[in-house]
Amino acid sequence: MKWFWLVLAAYIIGSIPVGLILGNLIWKKDLRRFGSRNIGATNAWRVLGRKAGLLVFALDFIKGQLGVLLGMCIIGTPAAMVLGGFVAIIGHVTSIFAGFRGGKGVATGLGVLSILMPKVMAIVFVVWFILVLITRYVSVGSVVAAVLTPILAAVFNVPNAYFAFALAAAVLIVWRHRENIRRLREGRENKI
Repeated sequence: MKWFWLVLAAYIIGSIPVGLILGNLIWKKDLRRFGSRNIGATNAWRVLGRKAGLLVFALDFIKGQLGVLLGMCIIGTPAAMVLGGFVAIIGHVTSIFAGFRGGKGVATGLGVLSILMPKVMAIVFVVWFILVLITRYVSVGSVVAAVLTPILAAVFNVPNAYFAFALAAAVLIVWRHRENIRRLREGRENKI
């Protein structure tokens, strides 16, 4: 029964559509109607400005951390921490409060990594940041960082449950960026 409550709580926390809520309450804009129509930090940055983008990023990051902490507190095993974190990401990308639509999972995934594998998180964040600075494409940084995560997890010889998370999260995040990848190939991707 504890596993059920963990999944339910992590999903609900992950589902909180921070960008949608803040956009509507503070800036009076529904992110689903502007820019890429995504409710994540990148679209918040483009549509609402840098401060809004950073705030949405930080809160989405915290959702990932909370998913891991729920697993730690409710069950207390590495598998439970991974499950809580991964379900928070699932909640973020398929928010029950936003018609099962959401963000791409990058910020929430980084939040999970910050607790499970802080060294891996630090490296992928730096790689992401440098690539975004150089290319001006958030999607390029996000996809490369996602692919790099399980590689670094293997290099650091993390527990099997953590490696499984790194691999599953990388697949999910790359899949969530499939339209971005198509636009990059066609030269139509938006720069930040």
